Amino acid sequence: MLLTYIFIIFIIQIYNKNRGLSSIAKGGLMTESLTHDDWLSEENDGQLSIDVYQDEHNIYVLAPIAGVKSKDIDISITDEVVTIRGTRLPGHDADSEKHFTQECYWGPFSRSYVLPIAVNSESAKATLKDGLLKIEIPKDEKVKTKVIKISDGK
Repeated sequence: MLLTYIFIIFIIQIYNKNRGLSSIAKGGLMTESLTHDDWLSEENDGQLSIDVYQDEHNIYVLAPIAGVKSKDIDISITDEVVTIRGTRLPGHDADSEKHFTQECYWGPFSRSYVLPIAVNSESAKATLKDGLLKIEIPKDEKVKTKVIKISDGK
């Protein structure tokens, strides 16, 4: 059993070495340190998590965007699609080779979301407070629920 474990670690280290990764066996777990050629350096936009909910008058989009200034965020609403784009700038000048671990995504990010109902994009507002972006988009008057009273027919 121990020989099998050692053999597996050896194979993984060879595989990682060929991919430009350094591995350390610690407590039976493999930890990898990514190099510049891996996923952190790809030119794809990072993802952004959002919550979307509604009340009687508005749709709200919430996105945690810690460490990003409002000037580095663009929001557009077109044809019932809200798009958030921005850039996370690193808070340091260290090269990736000097990192022990680099889990944070730095660079451009974007997220588009198809709104479930028609909205009035002209009256939308956005605020950024304590790392939380909140977009308030009024519902279109056509989709707001109207209560109709029934007459007695007299």
